Amino acid sequence: MKKRLIPLLSAVFLACGQSPKNQSIGEQTMTDGVEVLSFHAKKRCPTCVAIEQLTREVIETEFAAQLADGSLALRVTDITENEALANKYEIAWSSLLVNHREGGKERVRNLTQFAFANARTNPDKFKAGLKTEIEKLLAE
Repeated sequence: MKKRLIPLLSAVFLACGQSPKNQSIGEQTMTDGVEVLSFHAKKRCPTCVAIEQLTREVIETEFAAQLADGSLALRVTDITENEALANKYEIAWSSLLVNHREGGKERVRNLTQFAFANARTNPDKFKAGLKTEIEKLLAE
């Protein structure tokens, strides 16, 4: 397992080479609800770009009502421009988190490994898995 993980992480660090679209949807100061956090670096690989694109697609098509009522938000963040947020979640490279906030407490689900494994090679699996995780957290 470690032998496969090291090349994957190396590829993430070295291959990222595309510019980001640094726009979030439904972003506000969220107290209670579900927030999807997509972290990236300045340079991005095709997988990083696919993760953001598919995440936006899922949120905009499947959760428009939750975006409108403020119970769901997407924050796309360049880790080099928002070090405080990256440090809060202990993020050092591109990552995808789904965070449930309620009563001042947070429960974070890290979907980074799932996202990198599926965004480009199996986008339907990625979208279905992300949708399921968001639905679970919205229902809690």
